[in-house]
Amino acid sequence: MNNRAQKLLIVEDDAGLQRQLRWAYDGYEVLIAGDRASAIDLLRAEEPDVVTLDLGLPPDPDGVAEGFATLAMILALKPDTKVIVASGHGARESALRAIGAGAWDFYQKPIDIDALGLIVSRAFHVHALEAENRRLAALGSANNGPGGLITAAPEMLKVTRTIERVAAADVSVMLLGASGTGKELLARGLHDLSPRKAAAFVAINCAAIPDTLLESELFGHEKGAFTGAVKTTEGKIEQAQGGTLFLDEVGDIPLPLQVKLLRFLQERVIERLGGRKAIPVDTRIVCATHQNVDAMVADGRFREDLYYRLAEIVVRIPSLAERAGDAGLLARHFVAKYARAMHSGVTGLSPDALAAIDAWGWPGNVRELENRVKRAVIMADGKLVTAADLDLPGAATALPLNLKTAREATDRDVIRNALARAEGNISHTAKLLGVSRPTLYDLMKNYDLHA
Repeated sequence: MNNRAQKLLIVEDDAGLQRQLRWAYDGYEVLIAGDRASAIDLLRAEEPDVVTLDLGLPPDPDGVAEGFATLAMILALKPDTKVIVASGHGARESALRAIGAGAWDFYQKPIDIDALGLIVSRAFHVHALEAENRRLAALGSANNGPGGLITAAPEMLKVTRTIERVAAADVSVMLLGASGTGKELLARGLHDLSPRKAAAFVAINCAAIPDTLLESELFGHEKGAFTGAVKTTEGKIEQAQGGTLFLDEVGDIPLPLQVKLLRFLQERVIERLGGRKAIPVDTRIVCATHQNVDAMVADGRFREDLYYRLAEIVVRIPSLAERAGDAGLLARHFVAKYARAMHSGVTGLSPDALAAIDAWGWPGNVRELENRVKRAVIMADGKLVTAADLDLPGAATALPLNLKTAREATDRDVIRNALARAEGNISHTAKLLGVSRPTLYDLMKNYDLHA
């Protein structure tokens, strides 16, 4: 590791200690500040990864108020900074308080250069690894349930345990939950955990197929059964022979077809459209809907006898808003997934992005979260997805660390827009931007942009 590329900010008002520490850490790029204002100025200008901070700063060098105010500002502006606070004799309580406020470590005065050197070296090492490890830690903290479902919420863990228990029993299962909660994922997980896992898992969305075609899709048809039926075709029920048929949005099946589905569940035989032969089929049914099936039964829109055949086991799936902590966990997973798929340099989520994710109600559940994160990975300018990238209503745009980062973000956006308008033509883009071609090439290289 090349220490010379690493910036260490020393916040210390004693001139003698400043010289001693600068000499001791000549392997780093050492920055010196004697008060809060100059420390924050250097933080904005140089963006150091590690800071050593004496809590006793002017105008109150005998107290700790100024030191704690400096600590709070550093972590607010650059949360990933590793701050190591200085603790004088008898000031251990202040050091522990600083740790509680977000400091990374502390050291005891008078200074032991070797001991402090180890702390500083370790801080740089941890900072360098955190971005890479963040993704692995997020995935490792999740419970990979049926179908690869990721959750740490007790409400969802209860659902996964139910799925695991009923998977081996050859019963029909009905999954009830809002759109985007992972019903098909759980259905696939149930199939994979069942004795039928070696056979086919076939899914059909009953709401996506017109009523006139749904019967043929489910039961198949014989050649000549209707205009265009040029060959005999198996339906989804037959295709799932020995395996599992997942009927998504089962509440949208029309009443006449409900009768035919009930007969299959009772007798385990089907007749293709236009056919007269009873065909035995061994297929397990798992169904799902976001509708209130009890109300549909009461209104006569769904057959009660069919409901009891389909709902031998009912599993209610909580919305994402009801799964405490899962939104952030899933967001980290999706960032890693799409950054890898798109060969993006994005490594994680900024603190303001996580705050916005926790604050949003996610009416579209996991599907909405995944779509927003995918878009954010594409749109992100830096290594961290921000709240602005997620484009969540009401999400505040974080103030940039410094003017340089704000200018770079603006430059990237303007160059991207010009390249798009010029359809990638470099000469035309340079004219639109009012710069020479060599200058544009330099800018594109600096910002890792391509035509």
